[in-house]
Order: sequence, then structure tokens, then C-alpha cells
Amino acid sequence: MTDFSRRRFFKTASLPVAGIGGLAGITAGAAATTTAAPALSADTEALRWLDGAAPALPLGATLGLPWPRGQHKKGTEFNAADAQGKPLPLQTWPLAFWPDGSLKWTAHAFPAGVDTGAAPRIRAGKGTAVVAAKVSVKETADVIEVDTGVIRATLPRSGVQLIRSITRDGRDILRAATLIAQTDDKPDALQGAVTQTAFESRIAKLSVEQTGPVRAVVKVDGQHRSAAGREWLPFSVRFYFHAGAEHVRVMHTFVFDGDDQKDFLRGIGLRFDVPMRDEPYDRHVRFAGQDGGLWAEGVRNLTGLRRDAGAAVREAQLAGRATPPLEQWGPQVRKLHHRIPSWGDYTLSQLSADSFQIRKRTKPGHGWIPAAFGQRAPGSGYIGGATGGVAFGLRDFWQRHPTQLDIRNAITETAQVTVWMHSPEAPAMDLRFYHDGLGMETHEQELEGLEITYEDYEKGFGTPVGIARSSEITLWALAATPTRERLVQMAAAVQTPPQLAAHPSRYLQAGVFGKLWSLPDRSTPARVKIEDKLDFLFDYYKKQIEQRHWYGFWDYGDFRHTYDNDRHEWRYDVGGYAWDNSELSPDIWLWYAFLRSGRADIFRVAEAMVHHTADVDIYHAGRFKGLGTRHNVQHWGCSAKQARISTSANRRFYYYLTGDERIGDVMREVLDVDQKLDEVDPVRKIAGRVDKGPWPARIGFGTDWGSLVANFMTEWERTGDARWRNKLLRGMKGIAGMPNGFFTGSGGYEPTGPNEGALHNVSGNKLSASHLSAVFGGMEMMAELVDLIDEPAFRAAWLQYCTLYNAPRDEQVKALGAPHGGGNALLVGHSRLTAYAAAQKNDAALAQRAWKEFWMDDPRGVKTLKTVRVSGPLALNPVDEVPWVSTNDTAQWGLAAIQNLALVGEHLKD
Repeated sequence: MTDFSRRRFFKTASLPVAGIGGLAGITAGAAATTTAAPALSADTEALRWLDGAAPALPLGATLGLPWPRGQHKKGTEFNAADAQGKPLPLQTWPLAFWPDGSLKWTAHAFPAGVDTGAAPRIRAGKGTAVVAAKVSVKETADVIEVDTGVIRATLPRSGVQLIRSITRDGRDILRAATLIAQTDDKPDALQGAVTQTAFESRIAKLSVEQTGPVRAVVKVDGQHRSAAGREWLPFSVRFYFHAGAEHVRVMHTFVFDGDDQKDFLRGIGLRFDVPMRDEPYDRHVRFAGQDGGLWAEGVRNLTGLRRDAGAAVREAQLAGRATPPLEQWGPQVRKLHHRIPSWGDYTLSQLSADSFQIRKRTKPGHGWIPAAFGQRAPGSGYIGGATGGVAFGLRDFWQRHPTQLDIRNAITETAQVTVWMHSPEAPAMDLRFYHDGLGMETHEQELEGLEITYEDYEKGFGTPVGIARSSEITLWALAATPTRERLVQMAAAVQTPPQLAAHPSRYLQAGVFGKLWSLPDRSTPARVKIEDKLDFLFDYYKKQIEQRHWYGFWDYGDFRHTYDNDRHEWRYDVGGYAWDNSELSPDIWLWYAFLRSGRADIFRVAEAMVHHTADVDIYHAGRFKGLGTRHNVQHWGCSAKQARISTSANRRFYYYLTGDERIGDVMREVLDVDQKLDEVDPVRKIAGRVDKGPWPARIGFGTDWGSLVANFMTEWERTGDARWRNKLLRGMKGIAGMPNGFFTGSGGYEPTGPNEGALHNVSGNKLSASHLSAVFGGMEMMAELVDLIDEPAFRAAWLQYCTLYNAPRDEQVKALGAPHGGGNALLVGHSRLTAYAAAQKNDAALAQRAWKEFWMDDPRGVKTLKTVRVSGPLALNPVDEVPWVSTNDTAQWGLAAIQNLALVGEHLKD
């Protein structure tokens, strides 16, 4: 930790927690109330449950923890205990290493069914706790068997079924789990008869990633295949098992690799069978509703009849228990119960964010009956009986509409369940580009389009081929129908999985993520003003997600880019002003905001953004694999395919905090993206750009190389492989050797070969700077890089850039011989570069300049922290707006505020 950060930490750690993360001082009309930040603990080893108290259902938990450099060497064992010192079972594995080989991040897993308490601790040392029911993995030539001590899952190595069976107490509870998909050859029937094609999963590879004893992970890869033999829609599915668990968590990802003009994906889901052993009146159907509600019926209902079966019979069925023996029933019901309809098929469909419907029928060939309606279903259900059944849930069910839960054949010996990640009852996905090119055939015409709508258009580039989507499903193999209360708890756990985290002070003390933040501090009026605005901006965006309905299968998790004050609407349909796609790093802003505050609501918004941007805004296959897409009306629409969007800088926070394997995969996918930077030159449309010279590619030092730094640095941390350090070092030496360092702007680049990562001067003595170079994670990655690799000349070049970018013109001329050419754009965002240089140089005058630059955001104080209510005929629905807010400015102001407080907070004057 720098002296500034260390002093600030010990000063703020002793402050009272009142007001941290709150809305104190914000005027009336502000956005929704914040979720309180956690109380600071004197024991920084104490963990906490992110959303409050320990979960009602201990399903097992996984988290990532940071460690200061040199504290624990590789191979260190760890143990866990609750707040009273009782040992807890624990499984540990490394996530990242410091340059000296010591542990930087470790992941830890707790078993299911174990009460960890509200504040467990993890410390170095051999553990003494015994896992009551270990999870074990057995591999054979044909299958992998995983036993949690409660359930046993059999996973085939080939074929259609992802899960052959899940048994409990020697009986099959779930069988024949497969992936299914359905496509139309036209977007709708108005264009003629629609031909539908069904697909099901075909396994290509099955592998064990973890074997226990607390947590086991099995991954299956494959493709979907039709009866005619077409294979497409590659998928990967991970199954997560915890010791003592009666459930399995399923993380499903698919990639769209079809023809967007012909392949209109309608439905994609997970389907499985549930053996039905009980009598129809002892079979139970459940769907979770909003706010803890539950729709609960029997397959053959015994309530509401003309004749009474008896109170004990009715109460048992309603509770989900086995009914009393027939001889205890009312005589007429006992005699005539076979005349009561049995309902075999059920559907809950959530086709919008605000409405779901439940309907049922007796069996195919007969009419559907509307059963119930509601607004937002949490996406969980159950089918089974007194002798066992399956509960199932899909996370973000209403947020990622259209979704659906189907139960079929519940009156037969085998019920069938389909968890639809995209409902087949909704219109098919139409992923075609949204306009016809508007006559833009030449480069000059494309520039005209950019001039008027800010859309970077190029024919054929707005393709969805290679985008992905991940979904999280939980399956419970139960010995009996759960109580109503328990099923509601299960539904809540699906929607908001319990997450353990450290206290903010723990992250700060470890010195991770560049040491660029401090704990919230409201000790002076100026600090209060900054903290209030930080809270206000996040709370406003959280409320905008709801008011503007930033939901949907492909959209949930992203923000809009820019507001239209005239329409009182975000510019959802205007070229490059629509979906944000990580433009100017809102992802990084959110993660730093979480690290310093510990607020659960910030974590959850950032988590949704990570899942979206990692899947939808990055190409995972095809021509643009590894690249991301700039902001656009459609997430994949812009022709600017760039590493600045796919960079690991946006995702490494979540990976280290949670150990999430899917995000780990995505960060590995982009490791070779530097090999695309010549084929898809990000500045190919810019006149007067520097040529690559004799080198394989030309890249800029900011949005290009800075993005690659995050990829290479993260892989080096994760593996310790010197290849990635050497690749970084060659780039660092190249920039340091340029005539004007970072102000050279770009260089020739060698992505592969014995000199991979090397940068070469192709600009001569020409000065060049871009206002975008440091604002896509560049500032944050360079702060980490100079701390991890001691290269004095590179450090000097970076400090020169930080010092001079916002410097007055005469200072630029004095240092460089001429102005650097970057202009004054994003002055406030770049104030954090000035602050960084001030902290490194211990330069009070430079620190004052940083604050002067920062306050230029609103020198006249017109940006009041209040919302304006728009209703009536001015807007479709009543909404709150802040006319001066844009996502670019919000993200950059938020990062500048957080980092300036940490770096030069002692120089902040009121």
C-alpha cells in the first residue's frame, strides 16, 4: 500500500459506519433507498453474507479471498471456523499469485447443510473439521458418477443425455436430462408457412474439473443436433456438487453460430424426466410466485368437491404430505375419486418482465384452462409426491424474459419437466441487423452515418454469429414434497444465491486491484458532497433499470449509453448512443464502488453486467472471436470490434471475488485476441493513421495494448506462467523506448513468435494522444502493472503520461516540444491520472491540480442531486430523470471520485 492509501485506510477504518453507502444529504426526489453497507469489523478476517444474515438454506458456498503479497506461499493450507471458533469443513484452491509466487487470491468452498454462521473466518493452517458427507467422483470409461453423500448423479460421456439419473436412497428421482432447442426458418408466419426444427444435445466431451471432498465440478461440452443430422449451437454445461447437498447447480452456456437470416431460435431449454410413484392425489405441483407466494395443487385435487374427503385428507394434500389411507376418507370421495379429473400438464410462462400466467390441462388433445396470473415469477417449481420429486429453478427468470416452466405427463408413471431459458411461446429470436445499410456503401458514406447517428456501420459487421448467453439452473432431488415454506426459500435462493464476501477493509489491506480506492469517509463537507453523488448516481441507475425495463434475454445486465431529454427516453434507437457495452468502463466503476462500500445492491448490478457483457458483448466463435462490440442499438451491431470491450479488465473483479469458472473461461478465450488486431484494425476508418511498418500489426498504446495488458496480466496471475510476464515486459520496454513514451500513440506489434508482445516505433518523433487511451481500464491496469513488474523506464513513461495529459498547454510544450494532441476531452476522468502522478511523486501542487480538474465537472454547481418526475402525456409511464446524466460521464466521474479520494484525499479542500 502507498503511504497515502495506508494512512487513509487507518483513518477511515476507525470512523463510525453511519451514513456509509447511505443517502444522507441528498435532496428530496432522489432515487431509491440504498442497501446499507456492512458494518466494519475490527476483525478483518471475519467474512459476511453479502445480502445480510446467513441463508435459511445452507446450500454450500464459494468465495474468493485476497492476501497481501508474501503473506502465504503457494501450497499453504487453510481452515475455517465459525464466529465461536467451531471448525468448519473447507476446500481451497488458488486463483492468482503475486510475482514472488505467494498467494494473491484463493477460492474457498463450504459444504451444504453446514451452518457457517453469520461471520465465518478462514485462516492459514491445517483444518480439523471433518466433512460429514464428502462429495466423491468416480470415473469409468462410460460415465462419471458424483456422490454428495445424499444424492448420486450419473453423467454419460457420450450420447444425448447430460444426466442419466440422479438417485437418492437407491431410487431414481431424476432421469434423462437433455438440452433441447427449437428453431423457425422464418421470423413469423406473416412471411409464409413456418418450418420448425427440433434439436437436442450431443455430448462431445465430459471432464472433471474438481473432485472434492467439499465441492466437485464436472463440465460437458457439445452441440445441438437435429434428426436430419445438422449440428450447431455449441454449448458448455457445468454441474456443481457440494458435499451433503441434495441439489446440483447447473451453469449452461450456448453460442449462436447459425445464419441470422434463416435460423430464428425460438426455444432453448433443459428437459428431464421425474418418476411418479404416488397416486394422483398424492402427487403435487408447485410454482413459486412473487413476494414469497406459492401456487400449490395436487395432480388430482381433493378440495372444493361436492362431497368432502375429510379435513385430514384435505390438509395433508394441501401441505404436500401423503393423504391418510383410503378407508379414512369420506365414503363418497373414497368411492368416486377416480371421477375427479387428474391434471397432467402445467405451464408457467413469463413472456414479459411484468406478467406471468399459469395454465393447465388434463392431457394432450384437450383444452388448456387458465389457472392463475401474476407479475414476476421467481422461476422455481416442483413436481413429485410423498415419495420424492424434483424442485427446479432458473435464475433471473423474469429479468431475462421470455422464459417458461413446463410440466407434462404428471398423470403417467413419468412426468417430464422443461426449464425454458427462452420460451417457445414467445416470438422467435430475430437477430438480424436492424437496418438495411441506409445506402452506406463506401467508406465516406459510412463516416456520414457516424457523423449523424454516432453509429460505426460497415456492411456485414453487425453479425450475431459468435455471441453467447449463460443461464443458471438449480435442481433438487428430494425425498418428499417440500413444505410450502421450504420451497419458497428454495425459490429465493435461486433468484439470489447466497454469496460470502470479505469486508471492504480486507480487500483494501490486501493491496489488490491497484490500491486505487479507500473506504467511504464523510468527515468533511467536500467528502460528503462526493460520497453523496456517488450514492446518488448508482441509485439512479438502479432505479432506471426498473423504470426503463432494461430487461430481456439478450439485454439484461447492460445500461443505456445516452439520454434524450426531448423524448424523455434513453436513446435506445439512435446508432451508437443505445446499449452501452462497457463504454468508458461502467463495469469497473461498479466494482470499485462495491469494493469500497460492500453494498449488496451494487454487487448484484455489477454481477448482472458481468454475465451480460461476458456473453453477449463478446464474440465466442466466428470471424470476430475474442473481440467485443462497441455500443449500438443492438449489442452486436457496431462494426467497431475491439479488444477494449472484451478485455479482462471488466471481468477479473468478479472472477477473483467468486471463483466463477465461466468468467474464467471467457478471460482465457480472449488471450489470443491480439492476433486479430491486424485483420480487424480498430482504427481502420480513421484518416492519417500510422501504418504498421514491417511488423505484423499496428496497435494503439491505450485501448488496444492497455486492453491486452489486462488479458496477459490476469493469465500470468492465474498460472504463474512466465510467458505472459515476458509478453507484458516486451511491451513495457517497447513503450519506454519510444521517443515520446505513451505520447507516441501507437506502434508496430508482434502478437506471436519468439518476440511476442514486442512494440516497435513506426511514428518517428510524432506526438499522439487519445482521450480514450486510459478510460477503458488503462489507468487501472497500468497502476497494477507498474506495481507487479519493476521496469523503471516504463514507470517513468507512465508517470509522464499521467502528469502531462491534463497539464496546461505550456507545460506540455515545455516537456514534449509541442502539445500532445489529446485535447481536453474527459478532463474530469483524467484527473485521476493527475492524482496518481501526485501520489507517486508526493507532489502536493500536482494533487491540488487533480482536484481542480475534478471539480470542473460542475464548476457552477448546477448538477443538483435530485430527479425530475416526468408523467402524463410526456412519457408512456411515469419516470424519474436526471437530464445531465450520461453513462460515459457517470462511469468516469465515479472512477475519478473513488480514485482521487484514495490517492490525494488528504489534499481535498472544502
